[in-house]
Amino acid sequence: MFALGAACSAPAFADTSPALDRASLWIGGFYSDTDTRIGASDRSGQYSGSVGLEDDLGFQHHKAVPRARLDFLIGDHQGFSFDFFGIDRTHSRSISRAIDYDGNHFDASARVDGKLNFNFGSASYRWWFGSGSDVFGFGVGAAYYGVRARIAGEASLNGETAQAEASTHETAWAPVLQLGWRHAFTHDLRMYADVYGVKKNGGNLAGHIYNAALGLEWFPIENLGIGGEYGYTRIKLEQNRTNYRANLDMKLRGPSLFVRLRF
Repeated sequence: MFALGAACSAPAFADTSPALDRASLWIGGFYSDTDTRIGASDRSGQYSGSVGLEDDLGFQHHKAVPRARLDFLIGDHQGFSFDFFGIDRTHSRSISRAIDYDGNHFDASARVDGKLNFNFGSASYRWWFGSGSDVFGFGVGAAYYGVRARIAGEASLNGETAQAEASTHETAWAPVLQLGWRHAFTHDLRMYADVYGVKKNGGNLAGHIYNAALGLEWFPIENLGIGGEYGYTRIKLEQNRTNYRANLDMKLRGPSLFVRLRF
């Protein structure tokens, strides 16, 4: 009777896969090789110039991007996942060649200031299938993202030279779809892969965001470990304004390193 009672009172998460944690927190950064272009066109679709932040304005290609994640299970095979990262980039330089953006012509000798902020956060509900060393996940939820871009400096328009500025700022919500895989070599050494996609048609800030990552995590201490992954993110968005459309095309690729806490 005692044995039967002990079995009945065993925790519900006894069958949770060793590839999953009851709750886990990821805190770290993404050392990104970044390639970014911002452009503009009028409502008819006529192109009015674009700027490469790295090639034209001298932004550094490599940038450390902070990132945080939180995952926790409800039961053995379902749970929530939260993810956040933000990019904040500012740079000034005297450009070496003329550029056009949003109807403004910046001469090769002009001093130009560039600024780009991009923030992304997602919350999703995930289902995990499997109970052994390998599990596969599927998740649906919502993503929030925002873009703030600014190009300012001395520009010429219709033969006259003056200070000019073009800026954009918009935020949006969109559905997110996630796929995942987890494999436990041992209790303390695991491998994972994650893919997610965000797509929105219409609205003030339409477009898509895709991400793929492959990583390895190791726990030298039961509840404290490190994780490393290599990821690729593509962000392609278009902002619809009254008189023009602004667009952002950004690629991020490189390694990430996390401090991992699990419970």
